[in-house]
Amino acid sequence: MLARTVSADQGGQRLDKYLRRLLPNVPTSHIYKMIRTRKVRLNGKRAYGETLLTAGDEVTVRADEERLLAAPSETALRPGRPLNVLYEDDHLMAVDKPSGLAVHPGSGIVGATLVELSRAHTGLRPQGEFQTSPAHRLDRDTSGVVLVAKSRRAMVRLTEMFTAGEVKKEYLALVKGRFSGDRGTVDLPLAEHEQTAKSRDERGVKLQLAVTHYRVIGAGRQVSLLSCSIETGRTHQIRRHLAAIGHPVVGDRRHGDFALNRKLKAEAGLTRLFLHACRLAFSHPVSGKALKLESRLPLDLQEVLRRLEVSGADKLTFEAAKLSDPRGG
Repeated sequence: MLARTVSADQGGQRLDKYLRRLLPNVPTSHIYKMIRTRKVRLNGKRAYGETLLTAGDEVTVRADEERLLAAPSETALRPGRPLNVLYEDDHLMAVDKPSGLAVHPGSGIVGATLVELSRAHTGLRPQGEFQTSPAHRLDRDTSGVVLVAKSRRAMVRLTEMFTAGEVKKEYLALVKGRFSGDRGTVDLPLAEHEQTAKSRDERGVKLQLAVTHYRVIGAGRQVSLLSCSIETGRTHQIRRHLAAIGHPVVGDRRHGDFALNRKLKAEAGLTRLFLHACRLAFSHPVSGKALKLESRLPLDLQEVLRRLEVSGADKLTFEAAKLSDPRGG
């Protein structure tokens, strides 16, 4: 029989989710079967999957503990590049993600991801405990600041903050063409990226509110350098919005101008998407302390701006995060 006491970090989650984390190599269907057949007990009584746990609760499972807890292969950490950590405390870590590094594992993803590298950095927790996890996404080809939660408390609050738009995000993007004005807003609903073909056939295309603001901070003969901020966080939002107004991000292999991409690769050595998450401003998810985390424009993108003689690029400045208590919160 397996018996566990719910820790303070584990409290507040549903019993079924707790069991799925505690028993990662047990099929979800079997976990629910054990609950239905009363093999799972909570404080000695019949358990229900939707019950919210509190610290000190006793969870028991009537099955062979060694078999249930056999280490799953998916928790094995793959070797990978070292992380560039911009900030870290007991609850939160900010990472400067390079272009080409996927945030989460998925179809077609080869090699280590930010999930695995973050867990290698902090170390795996015991099964059933919260594992270090990115709190939001960046496209694989986009570089810049990503927040990583190190505690369940931080993850829950960060999820709320991103959903409510409380995290202010700024990106640098080099785009096709010149602008007549120095700033603008794209308020254009976008089709849900993950809507299934069956759903589209039955219900039509599901559109989601999406708003992107931009400011021109530099220009070259055939390109403009923008500072972009977003009110919503739709998949490929900046890339799709700028392409929709005729100014696709250079280096974009999905939504971009492919002829221009080839030209800039030859002329300026551009080999990647020119989109960089340069700043995040928010309140610490636990302490409430105001934070502003910044990432310098990568050297390869700085060289592209130099070769294209983009005006204003020399004025880009970034401050290191200045925190009086690096372990605070």
